[in-house]
Amino acid sequence: MNSYNITTLNDFIIQKQKDFSFAKGELSTLLHHIGTAAKMVNTKIRRAGLVEILGKAGSINVQGETQQKLDIYADEVFIDALLSSGECCGLASEENQSEIVFTDAFGRDGKYVVCIDPLDGSSNIDVNVSVGSIFSIYRRLSPRGEKATKEDFLQPGSRQVAAGYVIYGSSTMLVYTTGNGVNGFTLDPSMGEFCLSHPDIKTPADGHIYSVNEGNYVKFPTGVKQYIKYCQEKEDTTNRPYTSRYIGSLVSDFHRNLLKGGIFLYPQYENAPRGKLRLVYECNPISFLAEQAGGKASDGHKRILDLEPSSLHERAPFYVGSVNMVRKLEEFLDFCKDNDCE
Repeated sequence: MNSYNITTLNDFIIQKQKDFSFAKGELSTLLHHIGTAAKMVNTKIRRAGLVEILGKAGSINVQGETQQKLDIYADEVFIDALLSSGECCGLASEENQSEIVFTDAFGRDGKYVVCIDPLDGSSNIDVNVSVGSIFSIYRRLSPRGEKATKEDFLQPGSRQVAAGYVIYGSSTMLVYTTGNGVNGFTLDPSMGEFCLSHPDIKTPADGHIYSVNEGNYVKFPTGVKQYIKYCQEKEDTTNRPYTSRYIGSLVSDFHRNLLKGGIFLYPQYENAPRGKLRLVYECNPISFLAEQAGGKASDGHKRILDLEPSSLHERAPFYVGSVNMVRKLEEFLDFCKDNDCE
């Protein structure tokens, strides 16, 4: 890619602005500010071993998880960026008990709300494993000029107007959709800009990777156990046995499978009867991306984007990836549901 053909994230957002008859630049501005916040988080992560930002913060978040110092930093950066955009009337963050509502006149007039996991997989930072940020954007339901309400944040995923993630890995990438396909941008350190590197991403209909924490295998539902055995079986007419790859960071596992083909599984089990992943912050945005790339996302029986969240921190079983692999998993779960395999 030579310098004359580079398309930056901001250029791309402006070019695509015409796709939204309901927007007059507000969504573009909001996405720009999210990209700016991602650059700031990336800079801190790149220096994590050199400054006092590694390790635990000594506090517990609303999920009952030990907060890392970078969790708190990333949360603050995204909150500040969204507030300063002027297009966001509030946000819901995985790190906070309740939604954050911007009460000044500037914020109350914002057209959108944002749901965000500021730093997914942050416990991996100390051992230099890839982490990410996940975001989801909705048009508000409450009247502009008034304070945002909880209902603005509890919309089904099918109402998202944009969603994406940033992966802080060997290179830093921002991948997002506005309902017209999925595009990926790689951060060029020499320019300080996200540049289009993966246009119109399409995930393969079939894959050869399954991603699941097999340490919890004995606790999984029978249908999931049977699917995992199916993945491990030798079959001359398919590419089985599949390869097992699990990083422990949703963004990282999903990103690999999105590009190469595969399935990510996080089922419910006895210690987590509804699974562990959050519907609003994690499942919905990742599902939107998966479907826009030609993939599929399910709770095992229903489309994730059709689920109606009842609380900000609601959890859901989550299966996402190549469409044929997710369908096969659903076949195992449906069979067990109909035949009482448990």
